[in-house]
Amino acid sequence: MPNIIHKPSWALSEAHATPEDAFFNRRDLIKGFGLAGLGIAAAAALQPGRARADSDPTADLYPAERNTAFTLDRDLTPEDVNSTYNNFYEFGSHKQIWKAAQALKTSPWDIEIDGLVEEPFTIGFEDLACRVSLEERLYRHRCVEAWSMTIPWTGFALKDLVAMAKPLSSAKYIRFETFLDPQMAAGQKQRWYPWPYVEGVTIDEAANDLAFMVTGAYGKPLAKQFGAPLRLALPWKYGFKSIKSIRRISFTDTRPVSFWEEVLPEEYGFWANVNPGVPHARWSQHQERILHTGLYMNTLMFNGYGEQVAHLYKGMEREKLYM
Repeated sequence: MPNIIHKPSWALSEAHATPEDAFFNRRDLIKGFGLAGLGIAAAAALQPGRARADSDPTADLYPAERNTAFTLDRDLTPEDVNSTYNNFYEFGSHKQIWKAAQALKTSPWDIEIDGLVEEPFTIGFEDLACRVSLEERLYRHRCVEAWSMTIPWTGFALKDLVAMAKPLSSAKYIRFETFLDPQMAAGQKQRWYPWPYVEGVTIDEAANDLAFMVTGAYGKPLAKQFGAPLRLALPWKYGFKSIKSIRRISFTDTRPVSFWEEVLPEEYGFWANVNPGVPHARWSQHQERILHTGLYMNTLMFNGYGEQVAHLYKGMEREKLYM
């Protein structure tokens, strides 16, 4: 009997994805240019996508091998576009936040694991990155503001971190919390926001294959404006669910109240699943603007990942799943 591989509906052949040689290969560059590479590195430090990568102690872990189960139906957004159009409210509310985000101090960076676990612990980011198996995945990213991009994230499955944490059976949710340092991040001086930024998922959502802890992008460690050194990627949800610069991960039996849910509960909820048929309070979600082309396309249910995640929400029709 032949071995037939059934790919999910959102996955196309590898030929549709940007080829590996389109990314920066740091190791080959260093070998090829030798000492001359020092001058190139100095110039690259001024480029928005490379501000973190050139001094990162985990740089030797990149580029990671691509997992070809996660492919795209469109071209990748160029790095110089993705890295200069960002939301990072800790540093301000405008989109050209990448320069301000360079104030983010990412070393040392400890991550606290606590709550309903067998034994709470704290782990340094470098130690965590070396303990897990990193891989590259091509993901869509859909912002609630109705624009979209595509990114080659590097990281590891959230379910691997859950296994490392050893949660108790009473744990039903995971609460993520970012840093709190108004002196470093000027946006946190805005007292009308409930700092630090908090997000949450259910244990079942965390166990889904798509839930991804991100440590890098474009074949190198994560740039600061992307949420270095550790952020979350949930491609079937609106982007505000993908919390940046994670400092604390807590297991709990109580549903967390997320940052935007607390700020504007009539517009943003806990679930935040992408649904083109449910408009935001102030604009339609029917279409999205592709960031690097300016063209519009129809938004897909669950951002095109319904085959993998729709089952998580069966029987939950009374929940506000799409806000």
